[in-house]
Amino acid sequence: MSVLLFPGQGSQYVGMGKDLYESDDIAKKWFDKADEVLSYNISAVMFEGSDEDLKQTKITQPAVFLNSIIRYYINKADLSPSAVAGHSLGELTALVANGVLSFEDGLTLVQRRALAMQDACDSTQGTMAAILGLEDAVVESICHEIGDIVVAANYNCPGQLVISGSVDKVEAAAVLAKEKGAKRALVLNVNGAFHSPLMMSAQNTLKEAIEQTTFSTPSCPIYQNVNAKSTTDVDVIKLNLIEQLTSPVRWTQTMETMVADGHKSYIEFGAKVLSGFFRRVDRTLEMSQL
Repeated sequence: MSVLLFPGQGSQYVGMGKDLYESDDIAKKWFDKADEVLSYNISAVMFEGSDEDLKQTKITQPAVFLNSIIRYYINKADLSPSAVAGHSLGELTALVANGVLSFEDGLTLVQRRALAMQDACDSTQGTMAAILGLEDAVVESICHEIGDIVVAANYNCPGQLVISGSVDKVEAAAVLAKEKGAKRALVLNVNGAFHSPLMMSAQNTLKEAIEQTTFSTPSCPIYQNVNAKSTTDVDVIKLNLIEQLTSPVRWTQTMETMVADGHKSYIEFGAKVLSGFFRRVDRTLEMSQL
């Protein structure tokens, strides 16, 4: 039995999923269904769109979701997951894989989440920066020293923490991180401050959408980003999904918890991003990609 892993925004690429659509009838069915649910031809954007098209949050999130969940559906008969987990957006994909959300409801929530985050990006100037080679506590102290609004946003793996907030504060924090010995402090090419207080308007929109959506009992536990803990409690799952938009993605802590809980085998769908993070935690783990 393996833990199923689903990546988030940033794992997109031009042509993603095209090989599946052209070679597998199951994949074609789900891509066509997605076009119907979204009321536009997202498969065409994924297969033939430009890199700039795919960088738009409103496109990126449904595209990454589809690339991952369709790969899961193709291989579903051979899988018996012990748990699921997803990085940021990937948490919604994981909830479709363990039966909490239907495909249609999961995709609809992804779309509403993406549009709400795009609106938040358009209304408030924000950005993010990757800080490499510093202890988490040092990066946290830098954010505290710079002040509002810059926060730790993505604890990706040991030695890699992404910060998020207003443009001037993130840029100042990146400079200070370099002064304190960071190997790299790279301001990212994003137009929003994800997982920060600047996403509050998007969080309110997502809360309303979640309250209107049917959540079923999961077939296996999900490890969630907000607290790095596993749960099968639907009410807890909902609350954590809502809080995630303005809270940090505690992926380092989630990986450490999964390993401590005895999970040794992991399968990532649609990317190799999370597998790389796991290698920084324990190189003895069994990692594979589908």
